[in-house]
Amino acid sequence: MSVIVLNYNTKKVLLDCLESIYEYTRDVSFEVVVVDNGSTDSSVDAIRDMQNERRNLRLIENKENLGFAAGNNRARRVVAGEYVLFLNSDTLLTENTFKKVLGYIKNRVMKKRSEIGAMTVKQVLLNGKLDKDCRRSFPTPWVALTHFSGLDRFFPKSRLFGRYWCGYLSEDEVQVVEALQGSFFLSPKKVLDEVGWFDEDYFLNGEDIDLSWKIKEAGYINVYYPKTRIIHIKGVTKGKKGSRTKQPLEKRIKYALAGVDAMELFYKKRLFKNYPRYITWLVVVGIRLMKMTRVMQEILRP
Repeated sequence: MSVIVLNYNTKKVLLDCLESIYEYTRDVSFEVVVVDNGSTDSSVDAIRDMQNERRNLRLIENKENLGFAAGNNRARRVVAGEYVLFLNSDTLLTENTFKKVLGYIKNRVMKKRSEIGAMTVKQVLLNGKLDKDCRRSFPTPWVALTHFSGLDRFFPKSRLFGRYWCGYLSEDEVQVVEALQGSFFLSPKKVLDEVGWFDEDYFLNGEDIDLSWKIKEAGYINVYYPKTRIIHIKGVTKGKKGSRTKQPLEKRIKYALAGVDAMELFYKKRLFKNYPRYITWLVVVGIRLMKMTRVMQEILRP
């Protein structure tokens, strides 16, 4: 098993993440590949020091921030595991999660059930609540409308309005879902090679949803497996933690638009051909309005 951890100026949480991997993982053959995206916080020096004690820890250094997709893809040429896990640096293991997920996959193979293309586990936030982004539906026009209009928050358990976060499904039962979050994204390497890994047209958001789409289109299933869990600190890897008002306006706007930009790109790449022109026109208008609203919110933010 190959664990890829992308890092960009997240030294403290990165080291905590790695220590949790080595503390809890037993009876599993694994390697860890840290891909650094041009950090300036001495992350690279810290990893080099750790390599003196961890022989299965590898380091790839990028000269600049390539983004999530391209950064993770740099590990493609070096990973040796049958399974590849993309793991955010702002996550923490609390038990032998790797052994449990691999055991589940092997049990399914023995029973000759549908082949898993990607898998995630239950991810909980620091407050103990489910990170709802760990399992999602694809952002079709209807799903996106119910999400961005807030309808899914008013009717979270509704099969009609609550599809974005799959709120109508139990968070404690194993289930097949459409899209998985990239903070814990496990896939057989042969599947990743078949579908081409992450699409590098995405930079900050949407890469995981796009990869989930490609895997499902290739005939595999994506599975949410809550029989083991990890902690997701959330936001550190994208630079969102801390006071946003202390960040430059340009950076704040970039983060504010990231999700909308990714949704627009996903629609153009994967959904455009499936809808009539008037739906596409409505989608484009809606996206433009959301962008304008978010830019104004950041400009007017005290």
